Amino acid sequence: MRILIADDDPTSRVILKELITKHGHDVVTAVNGTEAWQAMQQPDAPRMLILDWMMPEMDGMEVCRRIREQDTDLPPHIIMLTARGGKADIIAGLNAGADDYLAKPFDSGELSARINVGCRLIEMQNKLLEARNALDHEARHDYLTSILNRRAILEALSREISLQEREPSGLAIGICDLDHFKKINDAYGHQVGDDVLCGVVRLVESSLRPYDYLGRLGGEEFAIIAPNIINGDVIPLYERLRAAVAARPFPTRQKDLSITVSIGVAVWSEKMTESTLLAAADAALYTAKNKGRNCVCRA
Repeated sequence: MRILIADDDPTSRVILKELITKHGHDVVTAVNGTEAWQAMQQPDAPRMLILDWMMPEMDGMEVCRRIREQDTDLPPHIIMLTARGGKADIIAGLNAGADDYLAKPFDSGELSARINVGCRLIEMQNKLLEARNALDHEARHDYLTSILNRRAILEALSREISLQEREPSGLAIGICDLDHFKKINDAYGHQVGDDVLCGVVRLVESSLRPYDYLGRLGGEEFAIIAPNIINGDVIPLYERLRAAVAARPFPTRQKDLSITVSIGVAVWSEKMTESTLLAAADAALYTAKNKGRNCVCRA
């Protein structure tokens, strides 16, 4: 654990550092509250602080207040070190944002115990954040292909349209449908169909620009959102994706299978909503299918 000690008394600082280092922790020191606050602004800021209450420039109470005003998923654990042992002082320190307190002169065993409590709480924070992030990922991503699900891709489209309304830079959406996909499921089973779906998704993902979006609308239909279009000409982007899929067979648990895709493309224009843009792309996809599939059509 990386721990920050902030104390203007050099003797107290040295003793604290030696005791904490003996327990295997990495120690950072500060001689006043200002240094402590600056250390906490760094990307690798310590997760635990031991702050002396009375320090020059900025006292421990003010450091606590400033830290607690920050919006973070991983707030540091703060132990207030003070010679003030009165109940009112302890309450004031806790109200300022401290998680715990340690009275001077401190006992080394008590210091170790309170640090261990802080480490356990920090570990619990880490696990809770991991669990929350995992749940958020599951809520926004398709279980089979791991790309954005319908809700998340439509949210991305809504955000991009809002950006276009403020600062137009070009926006298109392509609805991609795997041609005759039902025949693969009927002939080889749904597991083989899943292999093909995942193979197409991985290929398309690798061909997109870093700021493009790929999401599954449902079944074998996918949405590809392309922001920042130069001169509104996006057909080459979608044509490249179509050609890449048609050019190679995809390995499955039974055999390599070839497939093609049809793509309907719509380009955003002023006053178009999420619904009208999707409807235009869907109509273009219908045209592509009527033309014999394995092609790109623009609305």
